Amino acid sequence: MSHHGDDSEHHYVHRIGWLRAAVLGANDGIVSTASLIVGVAAASADRETILIAGIAGLVAGATAMAAGEYVSVSSQSDTERADLETERLALEASPEEELAELAEVYEGRGLEPALAKEVAIQLTAHDALGAHARDELGMHDTGAARPLQAAWTSAATFSIGAGLPLIAVALTPVAQAIPVVSVASLASLALLGAVSSKVGGAPVVRATARVTLWGAFAMALTAGIGSLVGAAI
Repeated sequence: MSHHGDDSEHHYVHRIGWLRAAVLGANDGIVSTASLIVGVAAASADRETILIAGIAGLVAGATAMAAGEYVSVSSQSDTERADLETERLALEASPEEELAELAEVYEGRGLEPALAKEVAIQLTAHDALGAHARDELGMHDTGAARPLQAAWTSAATFSIGAGLPLIAVALTPVAQAIPVVSVASLASLALLGAVSSKVGGAPVVRATARVTLWGAFAMALTAGIGSLVGAAI
């Protein structure tokens, strides 16, 4: 039984935009920087070379993440604006056809034809473009494209994620760099998976295992390549 004002239901969909960018950025920062450090360390480099490579990876990665997210989400935003303009012009040119279109949408969701038409009429009177954007085009405020938010979130969380393996290698003897950085990075990934799943309302074990296993695979692959390159040199 539900009651007005009952706070027992907690929804997470409003967090999708920034949470996706934050998790992607932090995960990329940890995995790419740790993999780079492990790969360089496996080639028998000294601490200074490892740190320079790691810092360069952090700067390049954060910049690339910000630019990539901004361009990608901006393209989504441009498409959304173009679709809204197309819908606005259609509403001006043929309002009756658009009303019938909206009613068909509601019929397809299970409403009786008469009720579907009445709902379409009332929603059109209230906010015609908003009704078509939401119910015909599938646009919602929770999923709206926000390029700057995505760019800054990705860059910031990438930098934080990348800083973790850098701190680990800076405080560790070079001979122990690979195991220490690997363990620290995998622990960070596991924590990231647990926190992001908690914030997003997803199963904790599955999310934690997913990011940790892929991170381990990436680091093992780059360590193997680094060893081969080091042996060849």
